[in-house]
Amino acid sequence: MTLKVCPSLLLLFLAHSVWTRTVRQVYDDLDPEHWSHYTSECPQECFCPPSFPNALYCDNKGLKEIPAIPARIWYLYLQNNLIETISDKPFVNATHLRWINLNKNKITNSGIESGVLSKLKRLLYLFLEDNELEEVPAPLPVGLEQLRLARNKISRIPEGVFSNLENLTMLDLHQNNLLDSALQSDTFQGLNSLMQLNIAKNSLKKMPLSIPANTLQLFLDNNSIEVIPENYFSAIPKVTFLRLNYNKLSDDGIPPNGFNVSSILDLQLSHNQLTKIPPINARLEHLHLDHNRIKSVNGTQICPVSITVPEDYGFYGNIPRLRYLRLDGNEIQPPIPLDIMICFRLLQAVVI
Repeated sequence: MTLKVCPSLLLLFLAHSVWTRTVRQVYDDLDPEHWSHYTSECPQECFCPPSFPNALYCDNKGLKEIPAIPARIWYLYLQNNLIETISDKPFVNATHLRWINLNKNKITNSGIESGVLSKLKRLLYLFLEDNELEEVPAPLPVGLEQLRLARNKISRIPEGVFSNLENLTMLDLHQNNLLDSALQSDTFQGLNSLMQLNIAKNSLKKMPLSIPANTLQLFLDNNSIEVIPENYFSAIPKVTFLRLNYNKLSDDGIPPNGFNVSSILDLQLSHNQLTKIPPINARLEHLHLDHNRIKSVNGTQICPVSITVPEDYGFYGNIPRLRYLRLDGNEIQPPIPLDIMICFRLLQAVVI
């Protein structure tokens, strides 16, 4: 049953969400006499739109190899093909590439020519999702801002592979074959600008070591994590969005104030083994606890401030900021206790 406390659900938009540059440039005034020039340079297998002369569309063409890339190209779309190798030859003239999408091909680590990626000095975005990679490819372009390697077979991260990627803001490794042993204390060393780290759907049993200090969004869903180490989040003081859905967390695996972290605005602990709501911070805005083993809710116990002292509730001061609470899939029976509503006065929606 869903009980709505107010007419609409406020969606959370993180103030520091990962910034992504626009990849489309509009050339409305492109001189038609130049179209033939662009067409003559365009690989026969691909499409070169006159209105977007810096882009090359070779996706969904059944290609088995990468065609020669013209020098003017910044944005290269090669997804949904049968490409197995990445060699130097197609990129000889492609010195301005900013974006390469090679998702959904058949690329293996042995099929990537040594040093070919690191030679793409201006590359900012590299997409290699849904391929046959067994380890993170190396070396990588030092200017990369986003690296997406989801849904491969990656079980190994070479030592130092990220050490020079000071501009990387997003690293997506979800749905691979990573074990705890693949994530050493220095694995993420050098990722000083990282904002989003996605290691969901792997085979982790422990929280990963040495997450970069500037990380804002940490996704660890669908692993087998049982314990949150004491003071774990003190090393990532800016973490805002934390997802630990579909793990094996129990009450004993969470320190007394494990999630009482002032930076966390959105905390997702759905589909775990919790029997009670862990202590939270007054700044938390979204809390997902559905499909656990919680039988009852005591608002006095979980309220991050005293609900008996009126002065604790400054208008914009200590009043708890929780707006969304999800508790369905537990053993809780309605109605919602009154002390929950007294404590969380900004609450807009409760799912129970």
